Amino acid sequence: MGAAMNPPNMSDTQAPQRRRGRWQLILILLMVIGPMVLATGMYKLQFWVPEGRSYHGQMIGNGQSRADLGVQADEERWQMLVTAPQDCSVDCQQLVYLARQIQVGLGRDASRASHALATAQPLNADYEAKLSREYPQLRRYPLDLSTYSKTVPGKPAPQLWIIDPHGNLVLRYDATLKGKDLLNDLRHLLKLSNIG
Repeated sequence: MGAAMNPPNMSDTQAPQRRRGRWQLILILLMVIGPMVLATGMYKLQFWVPEGRSYHGQMIGNGQSRADLGVQADEERWQMLVTAPQDCSVDCQQLVYLARQIQVGLGRDASRASHALATAQPLNADYEAKLSREYPQLRRYPLDLSTYSKTVPGKPAPQLWIIDPHGNLVLRYDATLKGKDLLNDLRHLLKLSNIG
């Protein structure tokens, strides 16, 4: 009967519940914030970063665009752009040929990409005639050499660039690339992309 007269103290039962609630809040915050802190640390301190990669070209991840190459173009698809800071000789012509073959090799995704050539010097008459005759879909642009040399210092050789529909540089290849590697990289990008 005495126990009925003296109800248990409410603060005695609420204290463990408050502690449990605080621990739950801390755990929830750790689950939300912890991965962000870990990812930031991995990026800044370069630990647990995978060594392998699934692409074959040189990744361009610094926010550079087509305009930073010295090419003014308005293309809303993925683009394989060959740049020739000097004359378009054997290596340049091989990259132009490869870009066209890759676009054809894309099959049903071919309409999502284009191929282009940007040159700093006029082409010789024979190659100009060949491009007009055999490469009717090849887009052609002038290459501003002063802008190009700031972005790509010490690389006078022709390069092939994959550029996204927003004009951002994604991957860069030199003349030693293999067509199958480029095709695999571009197919992978198109598969992952919701744009273009």
